[in-house]
Amino acid sequence: MAVDTHASAELPAAGARTARGARGPLLLAAVLVLAMAVLWILAELVPYVRAHDALLLARATSLQDERTGSLARGLLSTLEVPYALLWGAAIVAVALTRGRPRLAVAAAAIMILSPVTADLIKPILAHAHDRAGATRVGAASWPSGHATASMALVCALALAVPRGARPAVLAAGSIYVLAVAAALLLLAWHMPSDVLGGWLLAGVWTALAVAALRAANNRRPERRVW
Repeated sequence: MAVDTHASAELPAAGARTARGARGPLLLAAVLVLAMAVLWILAELVPYVRAHDALLLARATSLQDERTGSLARGLLSTLEVPYALLWGAAIVAVALTRGRPRLAVAAAAIMILSPVTADLIKPILAHAHDRAGATRVGAASWPSGHATASMALVCALALAVPRGARPAVLAAGSIYVLAVAAALLLLAWHMPSDVLGGWLLAGVWTALAVAALRAANNRRPERRVW
């Protein structure tokens, strides 16, 4: 019986390419999960960090007035479900018009799984926060769903657009993400550590999505229109 030695030799090589392609993003995801764990432990168990978390929140809320509060609420409304669905559909459409259905699925996964995970782990990791002044954030606040969603939207869009457009998307997206964070603190919806946790969580899902894309594309490259 004849054996196709050429084909058998290619299989391990393809597997090795897949492993190498996915290894970096998977390692990054693991590092981000570890960073989340360290952040939560610090914000929960270390008095110095707890106190300064509350102090930063108090300083942010001291900037609130009628105008800044209205602007902050308007900005955060862009992450409400109807708008989030609209942005998500637009991002998926960008990937599909490029002939990249895998990118569309990956972007959708990032935008859905990131905030859903935040909502699921909030009650599990709930802990009382220190108070600075009259402001106190509820116990089930880590990580911030709004911070998670804003970062997930930017990461998904950066993944969906052509490589040449990514620097502009990341620059504009960074401004948006930071503005959302400022609004959350100004209105005392979240602690600073909640915002950082949300950013890390969105990063975890983005890294996992990239790992899945690389593994799939190494097995069978995806054709693209542009």
